[in-house]
Amino acid sequence: MGAPTPVVVCSSGADNNTETMSFFSFFKRGFKWRSHSHCLLSSAFVFFVTSFLAFCCVASLYSWLAFSPYRRPGPASLGCREDGEGSWSIGVFYGDSPFSLRPIESEGVWKDETAAWPVANPVFTCASVSDAGVPSNFVADPFLYVQEDTLFLFYETKNSVTLQGDIGVAKSVDKGATWQQLGIALDEDWHLSYPYVFNYNNQIYMMPESSGKGELRVYRAIKFPLKWTLEKVMLKKPLVDSFVVHHDGNYWLFGSDHSGFGTKKNGQLEIWYSDSPLGPWKPHKKNPIYNIDKSFGARNGGRPFLYNGNLYRVGQDCAETYGRRIRVFKVEILTKDEFKEVEVPSGVEEPEKGRNAWNGARYHHLDVQKLSSGGWIGVMDGDRVPSGDSMHRFILGSAAIAVVVAIILFVGILVGAVKSIIPLTWCTHNLGKRRDAFPALERSHLLSSKLRRFCARLNRASPFLRGHIKLSTCAGRLVLALILIFGVALICIGVKYIYGGSGAEEAYPWKGHYSQFTMLTMTYDARLWNLKMYIKHYSRCSSVKEIVVVWNKGQPPNTSDFDSVVPVRIRVEKRNSLNNRFTKDPLIKTRAVLELDDDIMMTCDDVERGFRVWREHPDRIVGFYPRLIDGRPLKYRDEKYARSRGGYNMILTGAAFIDSMMAFERYSSEEAKFGRDLVDQYFNCEDVLLNFLYVNASSSRTVDYVRPAWAIDMSKFSGVAISRNTQEHYRVRSKCLLKFTEMYGNLANQKWKFDGHNNGWDV
Repeated sequence: MGAPTPVVVCSSGADNNTETMSFFSFFKRGFKWRSHSHCLLSSAFVFFVTSFLAFCCVASLYSWLAFSPYRRPGPASLGCREDGEGSWSIGVFYGDSPFSLRPIESEGVWKDETAAWPVANPVFTCASVSDAGVPSNFVADPFLYVQEDTLFLFYETKNSVTLQGDIGVAKSVDKGATWQQLGIALDEDWHLSYPYVFNYNNQIYMMPESSGKGELRVYRAIKFPLKWTLEKVMLKKPLVDSFVVHHDGNYWLFGSDHSGFGTKKNGQLEIWYSDSPLGPWKPHKKNPIYNIDKSFGARNGGRPFLYNGNLYRVGQDCAETYGRRIRVFKVEILTKDEFKEVEVPSGVEEPEKGRNAWNGARYHHLDVQKLSSGGWIGVMDGDRVPSGDSMHRFILGSAAIAVVVAIILFVGILVGAVKSIIPLTWCTHNLGKRRDAFPALERSHLLSSKLRRFCARLNRASPFLRGHIKLSTCAGRLVLALILIFGVALICIGVKYIYGGSGAEEAYPWKGHYSQFTMLTMTYDARLWNLKMYIKHYSRCSSVKEIVVVWNKGQPPNTSDFDSVVPVRIRVEKRNSLNNRFTKDPLIKTRAVLELDDDIMMTCDDVERGFRVWREHPDRIVGFYPRLIDGRPLKYRDEKYARSRGGYNMILTGAAFIDSMMAFERYSSEEAKFGRDLVDQYFNCEDVLLNFLYVNASSSRTVDYVRPAWAIDMSKFSGVAISRNTQEHYRVRSKCLLKFTEMYGNLANQKWKFDGHNNGWDV
């Protein structure tokens, strides 16, 4: 059928009459392979090996382009491993009421020793526990116990070695900004979580979840907060996420029992009552109170609280994934015979940065308490990935690769490399006579025959496909091309899901703390297209607090024109000057500022790595574009020249972190007036001037380089680049070097080598 296909013949050493063909014609016209006993390789084998190598090359290229080559620093111990239950961490919130809680970063709490200006959530993570010597995969279910000005945080920690939940405890003396890990408060032979801590008759009790034991237990502190003893078994029921609250003269026990037949997991709630928080307990008349959809919030999600004389219960919405969000309910009726509650707004803002936010995927537990100062403090856990994310990614990736294998088989059939889908030799067939005395054996023979007939029918698809999709026609070639493109897309998807991680571009802590920075860019009306894309991308980076746009020329846009998940502020300048980049701005609330031109696009991970290095060295200019200034006379050259000389002594501030207090003060000083005038004269060199001012004010190192995984200059696509003539741009900068050297000293006296950091970020 169709055009004749070329033949590839395997011959002996004496026979050199071998017809060859190009790889292109192999796919274009198909081929036949005459199998002889002296042929070492079959056409199918060669085809599959070639296809495997080709798709491996595609996967390697995709990995090189899509995945960051830089390793992420981890805790000193074995903790913080990827876990199917998630990567939970804990944040602190403040408010005037339990319904107006704001994250700690909004309060402007600064900690100099950790360069956290301001401190940002999460304040307690698996690394906090692991670095203290107890390997932990995550921390969750936080409960506070307040003793005057000291806060004790009890939480579940999943041990990285035993994979079991234990109860840990930490202490804070600065309203939750920093935490000292004290150790493991409770470790049993079964899983523990939800450490509900309460006070009764001057004794401190803890009632953790012990459903793995099949009981609800209460422990009493004999040496608070690390030593506890079993006080009693409250109920012989595997209740989960239980709490006790005193209300209208009785003690009420709320919990969920998922062990019963017909119980809807995460949608069940029971209530018990007693004259004492230690029991004995009697069931509520309407138990189970709920046995409904898991999205309702029936399962408890933290400590109940009183506000304005009303009792409120916190529940979990588990609709999309386990612990997707919290819901708050106002209890209107709670008696031995009746129970009624209505949902009220929680006041918790939904995270908008997706997986880049520490609680972007879910938050399922809140403990809020009133402080002696009159304000409220809350601790909440959060996770950037949904439950079972690692297994979900593995299944999707494996499925994509399985489809790629099927595509390879399909293409092999089309080009004639694969003659049959399932060789009949794989299907056993009995040729013996019928044996009525052995019915079991006869049934086996019958099954074998049916399997062989199925294989034969399946193999008929090969000539059918080749007959309907003819590669000698344009339509056939188009079908083949589309199939191959689909296969390439699938192999990339498979690699992404299996090897690409969760997709989160997380912030990097320094000394256990996270922080935030302000992004500042300078632009004008002709570059609005760049700016919109810039804001949409960078506003979703984890540590970005605000984006400030310095508007130099033209009609400024409205902030509503931008797709941003952080505040955007447009600062309109009176005149068009590059000096506006470093103007003092008292409205900036962070000490770190990332000066980043609006035409530079890089990954959030690159930005976060730069921020991490700056926090370690806040007295330096930390950026992504190094330069080496040397020669007689001094000349301005590019990064390639710096690498050829093995070092750098300048960082371009068009993509650099600076200390807003230090840099803006120096740039606005009287000493820098000569330089600012020169910048206005040349409309250039503002970043060169700042480097000179740093060197002039310090005898130590003033610059640090972080290599981005990739960076794109978007001005090449928009046609609005400020410096179109590179040679002229460099010539003007060389003139600036000579002028600044006369005024501020020689920048060329220092040089810092590449690859000076242990993490390999400056290679």
